[in-house]
Amino acid sequence: MKQSEIKGLSTEELQEKLGSLKKSYSELKITHSISPLEIPMQLRTLRRTVARVATEITKRELQ
Repeated sequence: MKQSEIKGLSTEELQEKLGSLKKSYSELKITHSISPLEIPMQLRTLRRTVARVATEITKRELQ
């Protein structure tokens, strides 16, 4: 998910997206610990997307 897409979402949508992204990240991490993923880069991209969404939420709260 790109930064421009994140900025287009409302704060409520960002909160929902953050929850679902964190859940999918934790599931993917558990799956990877049991048996290696075919594409381990998924972990990095998902972690960074979570960080982008969290940063945008924090930025909006500070304004």
